[in-house]
Amino acid sequence: MKVLIATDGSDFSRVAIEKFCEILAISDDTQIKILSIYEQMAPIAAEPFAVSAQYYQEMMGLAHKQCEGFAEASAEQIRKACPDAECRIETAVRMGAPARVVVDEAREWGADLIVVGSHGRGFWGRLTLGSVSDAIVHHAPCSVMIARREMED
Repeated sequence: MKVLIATDGSDFSRVAIEKFCEILAISDDTQIKILSIYEQMAPIAAEPFAVSAQYYQEMMGLAHKQCEGFAEASAEQIRKACPDAECRIETAVRMGAPARVVVDEAREWGADLIVVGSHGRGFWGRLTLGSVSDAIVHHAPCSVMIARREMED
């Protein structure tokens, strides 16, 4: 089984990994790819002082490095939660629109399952803010598991 886990380093992503480890049996032939995505920074044209291209390049480098950290932390979380599993875990960092990148990666890699967390914004939040998990569900080439944090009272 090939499982693609998308993470943004948030508590919602960690909950998704916890639920994945809790619900699904990880066998030795399970392949897990942890994907973290950052978006391209657009130069701000209306700035009173021009920001150098080097600044944007450094910011993109920092975003990439941060995503590498998110992916590695997620891999470590799986190793700790499932210490007896001998599955293969790989990490990847991509740049682009998160929902599109997840769907494209799942298609290209041949994923059997995509695991993502949900921020739980509800209908109005999705309407105004969009929803990565919602877009993934509607465009994924495979099954999708969306985990939500338990609501606090």
